[in-house]
Amino acid sequence: MADHSQPSHGARLQGVIRLLRPRQWIKNGFVFAPLLFTGQFGQLHAVVAVVLAMGLFCVASSATYVVNDWRDIERDRAHPTKRHKRPMASGAVTPGLAAALLIFLYAILIAAAFALPRVLAVIGIYLLLNLAYSFGLKHQPVIDIFVIASGFVLRMIAGAQALAVSVSSWMFITTLCLALYLAAVKRRQELVQSGSDAREVLGKYSLPLIDRYAEMSATGALVFYSLFVMSAHRELIVTIPLVLFGLFRYWYIVERKGGGESPTDTLLTDWQLLLTVLAWIVLCAVRLWG
Repeated sequence: MADHSQPSHGARLQGVIRLLRPRQWIKNGFVFAPLLFTGQFGQLHAVVAVVLAMGLFCVASSATYVVNDWRDIERDRAHPTKRHKRPMASGAVTPGLAAALLIFLYAILIAAAFALPRVLAVIGIYLLLNLAYSFGLKHQPVIDIFVIASGFVLRMIAGAQALAVSVSSWMFITTLCLALYLAAVKRRQELVQSGSDAREVLGKYSLPLIDRYAEMSATGALVFYSLFVMSAHRELIVTIPLVLFGLFRYWYIVERKGGGESPTDTLLTDWQLLLTVLAWIVLCAVRLWG
């Protein structure tokens, strides 16, 4: 009689894919920000360099997801929904297979360090921060939000390193504020939807406190972006209404539709928000062309 306790090859493959979380790779789009704002998107070598940097960040982010799931496997097994959704907790991926996959991902990054050392230096910082997050910082209030936000900032810096350009101070602070907004909303929705027992750190927050964090960060992102375009790229002033609409729409989704726990899912499931982001990218590219 066949042993039905062992997952089939198809189920194991699906588990590996879920473990890598390719759907979350859309976050790595922040790598393209310097390419857009430096106007180098018309140069093939620049595009190739940034695409490679994004690919390496996809590898690195997947490695962090493997570590996180490995670290939380016992807690996920006791969770009513995660024990079925998380591939390691459900048994679709064994710890041995996860370890082999993690070694393979790290090997890719080590090999790439010889070709893109400056990009891999940034990715190295990202990996170390996420290891620290998985093994302790995720339990520290405020610090946990800043660590989550730092991942977006490091993606943007990696894009700049791929192009060998410096990071604008305006771009840095705007990206940081936007990332803090997304991270604060993520924690807010976790607290609202799962309660303070879902994560240890959630018991140290209150809903009004996180709302103030989110509002402050969103305001900062809008103000700094506006100052950025008015001082460095006045041709992009016409994009400010799109940024305003995007922030308004995102908060509407959070308040009225219960979204926001996953920025990726929020973007991909709301056509108005997705269309706004695409329109912003196209308008920026058209205005900065040449």
